[in-house]
Amino acid sequence: MTRPATRTPIKLHRNVALIRTAEPVLAEELLARKSLARWVVGRLSETVLLVRPDEAEAVVEELRRIGHTPRVVR
Repeated sequence: MTRPATRTPIKLHRNVALIRTAEPVLAEELLARKSLARWVVGRLSETVLLVRPDEAEAVVEELRRIGHTPRVVR
């Protein structure tokens, strides 16, 4: 059995902060807000946003300020 010539890199990320929304449209709405978008470093799927880990508390505060009630899982 031979291995393919190219390998897919595998990365393990530690200290990751995510925003997971129920609907893709909600993720779009959050990205449209400059106050939140500046802390989002990537979009992993239609409903999952990658947030700067050192800014997670600020993101939670901003979500609350704009009327959301985020559930924080540690």
